[in-house]
Amino acid sequence: MRCDASPRRGVGHLVRCLALAEEFLARGAHVTVFGAVERLDWATAELAARGIPLHPGPDSPAELVEAARRHHLDVMVLDSYELDPAGAGALRAAGVYTLAIIDGDSRGQVADLYLDQNFGADLPGPGSAAELTGPGAGAALTGPGARGELPGRLLAGSGYALLRDAVVTARPPVAPPATAVSRPRVLAFFGGTDAVGAAPVLTRVLVATGHPMDLTVIVGRPETEAEVEDVTPGRGQIIRPVPPTTSLPTLITEADLVVSAAGTSTWELCCLGAPAALVCVVDNQRESYARVVRHGLAAGLGELPELTAGGVAGRAARATAARTLHGLLSSPQRRATLAARGWSTIDGQGRSRVVDALFDAVHAAALPG
Repeated sequence: MRCDASPRRGVGHLVRCLALAEEFLARGAHVTVFGAVERLDWATAELAARGIPLHPGPDSPAELVEAARRHHLDVMVLDSYELDPAGAGALRAAGVYTLAIIDGDSRGQVADLYLDQNFGADLPGPGSAAELTGPGAGAALTGPGARGELPGRLLAGSGYALLRDAVVTARPPVAPPATAVSRPRVLAFFGGTDAVGAAPVLTRVLVATGHPMDLTVIVGRPETEAEVEDVTPGRGQIIRPVPPTTSLPTLITEADLVVSAAGTSTWELCCLGAPAALVCVVDNQRESYARVVRHGLAAGLGELPELTAGGVAGRAARATAARTLHGLLSSPQRRATLAARGWSTIDGQGRSRVVDALFDAVHAAALPG
C-alpha cells in the first residue's frame, strides 16, 4: 500500500488503507505500507501493532516499480492525491495488479481496479458512475465523464466503505433509539490531525447554541488545543479537549451527538449509528457532503470557509449552524432519525467486498489463457 499521513496532509488515506490492510491480513496476505507517516506516533503504533512494516517512499513511477519487484508484490494499492498519476500505469505494465483508491477524480491513473467509496458514487449524476447497474455494483467504466476515462473496473458507492476492525466490532446490533437527556454528550473531531483548524471554530458554534452539553473535543495539535481552551463555556456547558486516541469508536458510540468533518470518518459514524452533524472542511469533500446531507444521513453545518468568514455573511453562517445544532441537541427524535439512516446505509462489510473483487481479479489473471 502506498499512502502518506501527516498533520498537514491528514490521516484519511492511511486510515482507510489500514482498514483494507486488516482484511488482507485476515485472509493470510502479507502487507507492507510505503510512504511518509510524519509526527503521528499513534499512527505508526497502529501499524506496528498489526506487524505491518513501514518503508519510506517510493515516489516516482520507476521507484514504485522497483519497490514492487524488490518486495515481490502481487498487488499495489495507491491512495494519494500527490503521487505522479503515471505510477499506476507503470505498475500495471510491469505486471503488478493495481488498485487506485479515488474520490471522484482518478487523476488520470491507469489502474486495474478503482475504488470510490463515497456515498452516491454509484448513482447517476455529476461525477458519478451512471453506467453502474445498481448501488454497490462494480462495472467497467470506459466512457468519458467527470472521472475521465477509467480503463479498469470501478467499485463505487458506500457499499465499499473501508472500515477498521475497531469500528466494525463496535457497531451496535440495531440503530440506537431516541433517548432524552438534559445535558447531551457531544463529541467533536475533525480528522486525525484537524489540519485545517476546525475544532476551535465549531467549539464556539456549539457554545453559541446556549444548550447545556458535555463537550469532548479531539485536538490534533497544541495550537488547536490552546484555542479550544480559550473558549468560554456557557451555563450548563463543559468543554473537555483531549488528544487523538485509539478509543475514538468508543467515544463515538457513547456520544448523543457527533460533530465532525465530512471526510472518511463519515462512514465510521454511519456504521456506528452515531447522530452526526458535518462540516465540509476541504473542497474535495463538497460533493460527498452534499449527497450525505441531501439523503438525511447527517445534518449539514455548511463549509468551513463560510463559518470562518468575517462580516455579516460569516455571522449568518455561524448562526445558521448554531440553530441546526440546537435543534439536534434538543430533539432526541431528530438524532435517532439520523442515526437510523446512517446505520442502515453502512453495514461495515465494504472492505470484504473490495478484497473479494480484488482476489477474484488477481486469480482470474493468473489462469492460463
